[in-house]
Amino acid sequence: MKLSRIALLSAVAGLCCAMGIRAYQRTADFGFGSDDSATNVKSEFYWSRLAYSSSMSNYGGYGGGYWGRSAWSRDYPKADRQFLIAMHRLTRIDGRPYEQVVNLDSDEIFNYPWIYAVQVQTWSFTEPEAKRLREYLLKGGFLMVDDFHGTQDWENFMTGLRQVLPDSPVEDLQQNDEIFHTLYDVDEKVQIPGEHYIRTNRTYEKDGYTPKWRAIRDKDGRIMVAICHNMHLGDAWEWADDPNYPEPFASAAFRVGLDYILYGMTH
Repeated sequence: MKLSRIALLSAVAGLCCAMGIRAYQRTADFGFGSDDSATNVKSEFYWSRLAYSSSMSNYGGYGGGYWGRSAWSRDYPKADRQFLIAMHRLTRIDGRPYEQVVNLDSDEIFNYPWIYAVQVQTWSFTEPEAKRLREYLLKGGFLMVDDFHGTQDWENFMTGLRQVLPDSPVEDLQQNDEIFHTLYDVDEKVQIPGEHYIRTNRTYEKDGYTPKWRAIRDKDGRIMVAICHNMHLGDAWEWADDPNYPEPFASAAFRVGLDYILYGMTH
């Protein structure tokens, strides 16, 4: 049975109340625990964010990594932790309450079955890194990419992706694809904007006027790369506690993220 919209709205409302005073905070612990909180608790799920080398010094859009951080760190760690709050409230997934940053320098990535990456128009890989990420995906790993916009971003993203999966076709996901019906029925595909929407009332960035829900599958039909192009779900999670950011976008972003996690953990 799918969870109701009311349940999600209640969780988001609770999140807004709990985190409202920290809407513009970008560092420290964001009130998610004390210094004594264990960060090495063994769990069945870790929110894992991919740290990668960037091929571009200026990656455009409406902002990048904070205070000189690399592109992979945009919205980090607040978006990650606020998503984990929603996941703990709305599912029974045994997830660690802290995010995990992983890179491709070692086989540690194989410990984490689900990985999130942003600003992927800037990523690039060495040959060993590309080989490790390819092995990770083909062995059952799941990668969700988010927050890149327009024609040029897509071309740059594909340049990096082809280092990893040179022959795998990219397809548009369909309404009845299972990934949209694992926990919630995500029947309405809205364009989920970043926080720039508060200032501009625009859902798009650059020339990315239409949201693209795409994927790459393995030989058995399992989605191993879920692609959110012309959208910024990470900002929707990060700004869910800001009363100026529209709740429908935040709710949609949480529903999509939870569906993707449930799919990745069960396929």
